[in-house]
Amino acid sequence: MQVQFNSDHSVMGTENVAERITAKVRDKLDRFEDRLTRLEIHVRDENGPKHGADDKACTIEARPRGGRAIGVTEHASTVDDAARKAATTLAQLLDRHFGKESRHSHDPRPDKVL
Repeated sequence: MQVQFNSDHSVMGTENVAERITAKVRDKLDRFEDRLTRLEIHVRDENGPKHGADDKACTIEARPRGGRAIGVTEHASTVDDAARKAATTLAQLLDRHFGKESRHSHDPRPDKVL
């Protein structure tokens, strides 16, 4: 699974921040690794230089093999908290997505006996 990290200019996009957030997200979503082709993590500060509550946002987009992308966005006062919340929400969505997939993959219909 490929992981891509993006940040805007208002969030310190240093290697340390990228590595720390990527590691946390990977840890939370590692059980889906064989079912996903890519994760895209986007962190940003929505207020720029102004300060405010819950102004940091993290969007995580997961790309299941052979399926549509699934994405979530969460807000918090720090990018680490926003990433943690987004990873938790995405894990819940992926549990439901893959759970439904396994429930709806029916075995071939058995031959009817007349």
